[in-house]
Amino acid sequence: MIRFLLRVAVFLGSSAIGLLVAGWLVPGVSLSVLGFVTAVVIFTVAQGILSPFFLKMASRYASAFLGGIGLVSTFVALLLASLLSNGLSIRGVGSWIAATVVVWLVTALATVVLPVLVLREKKKAA
Repeated sequence: MIRFLLRVAVFLGSSAIGLLVAGWLVPGVSLSVLGFVTAVVIFTVAQGILSPFFLKMASRYASAFLGGIGLVSTFVALLLASLLSNGLSIRGVGSWIAATVVVWLVTALATVVLPVLVLREKKKAA
């Protein structure tokens, strides 16, 4: 159970970091303070559901696209977070492309780095 909660915390944290970095780096991406948490939760849930779905569909029907699955699921999750919350707004095709790449890259890195940091802090406390 603790392991599951840590994984959820890592996914939420990596999503929050990814959206914040996109809001900071990509012109046309804006985040609302009040809706940010909602946008992070929607993005995280969408990523958790869509990534395995797109991976299964691509492996079954279009294995050449397997490498781009993370980008596709990130784009769709951004779209859903943008549509279903007031916390995220992306304007312009270039901003959508850049935000997708930035969020995908940052969340991928954060998903690797955050557990290492959490486990290191846990070892120091023990």
